[in-house]
Amino acid sequence: MPPTETLPAPPTAVPEPAAATAAAPPLAEPPTSSVDLGPTPSVFGYNDFSRQQKWDNLFLSVPDAKLAGEHLKTLTSEPHWASSPEDQRTAQYVAAKFRAAGLTTEIVPFRVYLNKPLKIEIAAFDAAGRRLMSGPTPEHVDPKEYGGDPFQDDPRVLPAFNGSSASGDVTAQVVYANYGTVQDFKLLEKMGISVKGKIVLVRYGANFRGVKVMIAQQLGAVGVLIYSDPADDGYVHGDMYPRGPWRPASAVQRGSVQFLTRYPGDPETPGVASTPDLPESDRITDPAKMNQPSIPANPLSYQDAEPILQGLGGAESPRDWQGGLPFTYHLGGTASITVHMHLEQEYKLRTIWDVIGIIPGWDTRAWVVAGNHRDAWAFGAVDPNSGTAAMLEAVHGFGELLKQGWKPRRTIVIGSWDAEEEGLIGSTEWAEMHAAELSHAVAYFNTDVGVSGPEFTAAAVPSLKQFVREVAREVPSPKGGSVYDQWLKAQQAGSRIRAAEPITEVRIGTLGSGSDFTPFLQHLGVPATDIGSDGPYGVYHSVFDNYNWFIKFADPTFVYEQQQARVFGLEVLHMADTDVLPYDYRLYGQDVVSYLKAAQERATAAKMSLDFSDATTAAQRFAAAGESVYKLQTSHQSGVALAGVNFALRDAETALLNNAGLPHRPWYKHTIYAPGEYTGYAAVVIPGVNEGIDEADAARTQAQLVALTKALNRAAKILEDAGK
Repeated sequence: MPPTETLPAPPTAVPEPAAATAAAPPLAEPPTSSVDLGPTPSVFGYNDFSRQQKWDNLFLSVPDAKLAGEHLKTLTSEPHWASSPEDQRTAQYVAAKFRAAGLTTEIVPFRVYLNKPLKIEIAAFDAAGRRLMSGPTPEHVDPKEYGGDPFQDDPRVLPAFNGSSASGDVTAQVVYANYGTVQDFKLLEKMGISVKGKIVLVRYGANFRGVKVMIAQQLGAVGVLIYSDPADDGYVHGDMYPRGPWRPASAVQRGSVQFLTRYPGDPETPGVASTPDLPESDRITDPAKMNQPSIPANPLSYQDAEPILQGLGGAESPRDWQGGLPFTYHLGGTASITVHMHLEQEYKLRTIWDVIGIIPGWDTRAWVVAGNHRDAWAFGAVDPNSGTAAMLEAVHGFGELLKQGWKPRRTIVIGSWDAEEEGLIGSTEWAEMHAAELSHAVAYFNTDVGVSGPEFTAAAVPSLKQFVREVAREVPSPKGGSVYDQWLKAQQAGSRIRAAEPITEVRIGTLGSGSDFTPFLQHLGVPATDIGSDGPYGVYHSVFDNYNWFIKFADPTFVYEQQQARVFGLEVLHMADTDVLPYDYRLYGQDVVSYLKAAQERATAAKMSLDFSDATTAAQRFAAAGESVYKLQTSHQSGVALAGVNFALRDAETALLNNAGLPHRPWYKHTIYAPGEYTGYAAVVIPGVNEGIDEADAARTQAQLVALTKALNRAAKILEDAGK
């Protein structure tokens, strides 16, 4: 049934700045308060922060730790794999909370191509044909030890599987390939070990699991097994669950092996929203054009991987390939071990449900979008529903402001995304459906693994790094002081341990991929951030990532849930209500100049003959334009002049897109940031250039330098013309 409440229709023409400004009446005054707020700070983006300070303090008083815990308990009471009835119930719960807060709310369905396991059988045999292992072994801890686990035997939990895996029935010898990186496979080749016709055994870590499978497939492997080594998230780090937070022997890390670095989202509809009424003729059915592997892949616990690893013959593995199991790892590729994989996957179009809540602003054209995914491989207490619980308490805060007469300057859109675990599907389909409107969106704020411990973390585009710092300074930390204070203290302590240079300002990460900011930033050019609160977390994507683990090891009193709700909410409030958009292009320009310098040094070391001069000049121009526009941003403009500056600030980010996209993966259009083609999670900066250098392809790299130069000059000109 079509929704009755929809997003604002995109404008038929771009309004003039004067019209946009004239349409906005004065912002509402917050209610009077007898509380002494102290001196009004100077906050970038505001001509006068005093009004916003009052709204902020009202908002900060609302998110409730106990309520966040209740949200989490409800959302994680059932396993809720995307498209399941339990998943739909979580959508209904979130929608009810949105409506209760006063948001205009709809549940938006998409029909997407997903696999569900019908049969997962994996067996290992020695050279004499004796069976060494049959699995996957069900995840289980002793119920008599340290309280056991009350969720582990739920029959609705699906067998451990990889999303996007092909079906297959293969028997082959095994090669151990460490983390399955490009460098690992190259080293195997150098040692004379081929994976062609073999089943590759790799451990989690270092790159995205889909990249491991992609490389193995390219090299002729017939199957891939991915296991969790105790050196990475198990007993090597401390006590195993349920005694401690680390991965127990039977725990399996599920996850998608979609070729995410080609494109995320519904495999059959890249660039097109997979709506329920989409004609079948608009779907891709040629496997060669899709982002799916053609070989079977499946995850294993280290309990199941151990007899395979222990039985492998062949040469000793390089010593830095040694994991945490108590024997020497060998490379295999001999008849000492044979594995049989029999995977039957049911692929079909399944319905998923995004939940969208809207707070209309005076400016319905400029959206502030914020979101978190809701689906989980099993119960998903940390990933993702600690983020969902925090987001719901932020929405609770918005609702209280609405009751006091608040209306944001810019329209706020809150998304609860579905099927993120299968490949960022819900967010990607929604973003592709609203690409025209999102060309004017001023930010996307993401949270995913909201809370696994007490250490605040963030990643952002350079223009929003200072924005995140200022928000963190305003939110109290459960440890005392502000979130920023504790964040800086933790980074300084880490710096001292590493004997690194002293840290005087918190360092904020770079956005790669692996979460829902990807379609907004890297496909559509919407500036983005991602926040979390980290700690020892060894049960990622297992049945043990549940409410019991969370209240024992992550956040027993939910005070960090409250903290994250406050930070997430203030990001939204500030971006929605600033006078001038708080993008700091000075930092952006400095970073791009440094990226090009580093790339040129890499090219020189690789003895590649490339001309960086035009790109360097464009980067310096972009940096200078950032300095100039910052002066306009801090000059307290208003009216038509202010609107013109805001349009320029936003359009400069879009100008950094290249419509042709990156080589081999045109869906990714951002010239400055993308997930690495062979890393997946980790970002590659100026990806067209750096990946061309990786491939030692001078012609490709020079062409990408030209594309980057054009993008930087476009963005610089927009900033130079701001306010004219």
